[in-house]
Amino acid sequence: MPSQNYLFTSESVSEGHPDKVCDRISDSIVDLYLSHDPFARVACETLTTTNRIVLAGEVRGPDSISKALIEETAREAVKAIGYEQDGFHWRNAAVDVYLHEQSSDIAQGVDASGNKDEGAGDQGIMFGYAVNETEVLMPAPIYYSHSILKRLAEVRHSGEEKVFGPDSKSQVTLAYENGKPVRATSVVVSTQHTEDVETDDVREIVRKYVEECLPDGWMCPEDEFYVNPTGKFVIGGPDGDAGLTGRKIIVDTYGGAAPHGGGAFSGKDPTKVDRSAAYASRYLAKNVVAAGLADRCCIQVSYAIGVSKPLSLYVDLYGTGNVDEDKLAKALMDAMDLSPRGIREHLGLNKPIYARTAAYGHFGPSPDADGGFSWEKTDLADSLRTALA
Repeated sequence: MPSQNYLFTSESVSEGHPDKVCDRISDSIVDLYLSHDPFARVACETLTTTNRIVLAGEVRGPDSISKALIEETAREAVKAIGYEQDGFHWRNAAVDVYLHEQSSDIAQGVDASGNKDEGAGDQGIMFGYAVNETEVLMPAPIYYSHSILKRLAEVRHSGEEKVFGPDSKSQVTLAYENGKPVRATSVVVSTQHTEDVETDDVREIVRKYVEECLPDGWMCPEDEFYVNPTGKFVIGGPDGDAGLTGRKIIVDTYGGAAPHGGGAFSGKDPTKVDRSAAYASRYLAKNVVAAGLADRCCIQVSYAIGVSKPLSLYVDLYGTGNVDEDKLAKALMDAMDLSPRGIREHLGLNKPIYARTAAYGHFGPSPDADGGFSWEKTDLADSLRTALA
C-alpha cells in the first residue's frame, strides 16, 4: 500500500516564461481563426528568442486571415503579457510566419463525409484527473504554485508592484499526512525584476504574496524559502532563453500528480484530441469527485487518427471510490459522447476561448460565461450519482 505520509512538489511558470509566451501566441492564433470560422483548423507552433518570433504549422480557414493579421495577433499577445524590453519588445521583434494549408492526407481522416463521422486528428492517449485536495478539485502543489505566480502577475499588471518583470517560476513542496496536504516544507520563487532593486528586497516583496496565497499556517520554514536563489534576475523571457510551444505540459495539467499522455494543448484547434479529449477527461474526472463517488479519479481515453469512437476508457479511483469502476466507466460513456464531434459539441469548444488557458494551468479556473473553461463545470455530478445509486 502506498505511503500516506510523504512530500510532493510541483512547479509553475508565469505567462512571461519563454515557453509560455509561445503558448500564448499559438493559442491567440487559434482564437483568431475560430473567431472568423468556428470550424477552422489550426496547428500552430511558435518559437521565440531575442527579438524574434517564428510561427510555423498548418491551418485551414478563411482567406481574410492574412499574414499581416497573424503578425498583429502575435504582437498583441506579447504586448498583453507585458514585454517592452530591449531584447524582446512586442513592437520591435521580427515576426516570421510560416503557416501553410493543412495536409490533405490529415484532412481526409478528420473530416466527416458520407456515413463517416468526424475522426480524431491523431492517435494518442489522454488523461484527466481530479482530487478533493482543493475547492477546485486540483492537486494542492500545482494549485498553490499557480496561485503564487498569478498573484505576482496581477500586481505587476495593476502597477501595484513595479519591480517585477513578466518572467517567473515557482515551486511548492507540500507535506502530506494520512494522504492529505497539511503544510509547505519549501517554496521557491524566481522572478524577473528591475535593475534597481536588491535581491533581499525582492525576497520581502515576494514573501507577502506567497503568504497570501498559502492557507494560514502553511508557510514553509525560513531556511526553505528561496527567492531568486541564483541572485540577480534582470534579463528574462525570450531574450534570456529561447521558447517553444508545448514544452510545459506538466505545468499545464496536474503538476506531476497524475499521468500525462504526452501531447501538448496550445496551438491546436479542438478537433485535435490531444487537447479536446484531455479536457473531456478532466471534465469527467472532476464530475466523479464532485459527485462524491471518489476522493481521487484518473481517467484515460485513447484514439486512432481518423476514427471517431475512442478505443478505450479506463478509470482509476486509487482505492478511494465507493462505486464499481467498471460500472462507473459505463456510466461515463453513457453520460458523454466521447467522439471528437461529441466532445466539441458537449463542451462548446468551437469558440475563441484558448488564449486564456495558456498560463497558470488549463485546469482549475472557474467556467467563464462565454464558454471558456467549460470543462470545469460539474453539471454531470447529479446524473452520475443517480446512475450509480
